[in-house]
Amino acid sequence: MSPEGRTFRLTIAYDGADYAGWQVQPDQVTIQSEIERALWQATKEKVTIHGSGRTDAGVHALGQVASFRTTNPIPPENLQRAVNRLLPPAIRIVAAEEAPADFHARFSARGKRYEYRIWRERICPPHLARYVYTHPYPLDVTAMITAAPLFAGEHDFSSFSAADAKDALGHSKVRRIWVSEMAEEGPLLLYRVEGSGFLKHMVRNLVGTLIEVGRGNLSAEGVRALLATPQRARAGNTVPGQGLYLVRVDY
Repeated sequence: MSPEGRTFRLTIAYDGADYAGWQVQPDQVTIQSEIERALWQATKEKVTIHGSGRTDAGVHALGQVASFRTTNPIPPENLQRAVNRLLPPAIRIVAAEEAPADFHARFSARGKRYEYRIWRERICPPHLARYVYTHPYPLDVTAMITAAPLFAGEHDFSSFSAADAKDALGHSKVRRIWVSEMAEEGPLLLYRVEGSGFLKHMVRNLVGTLIEVGRGNLSAEGVRALLATPQRARAGNTVPGQGLYLVRVDY
């Protein structure tokens, strides 16, 4: 083992309903803070984990990835078992493995896949209520399915980005989307999107915009205009975080 220690890669699933998002925040219980607490107890080292990206309050994950360094010689499988025993049931380490020294969960990532789930019936089963966005109002689902692929490709997604403190740095808001599709599966509408990276609230704003298409308030031409000329005020509202899942991170 190098004197600087080892790099670990964690794959994490969590129910975000009761958490204030991924990132550590003062006086808030977050996914990152819970995992760092458990790692401190398991390794007797205070470590900082780096996630592939932040998820907002209420957002869930099936395959979030995080990395950290430790000098503790604990084998990965033992670390996984120990940390899962120390974590609340809503957070699970799905896999733990040693990674190359230069691996970084955020900077090494090449792409992500998200899914957003909309419940279409008037009554949502109680066991699903925290994991879907209930929208039992009339929608032209065919129009939404047709419009969803318009987001694929390389575009400036400023129309679909929330204001961010980093905006003052002037970073590009151009992103490449590989897959953007809406599907109807029984009472659920499922939006799936894969891309090289995502802006703050971007997926939730894409879904909000597709809902405006379904309501008849926005046409396919209107969507193209939002991609061609940034106009956040003309895009859809930010839908609730509870319907959003980080499905996978690719490296």
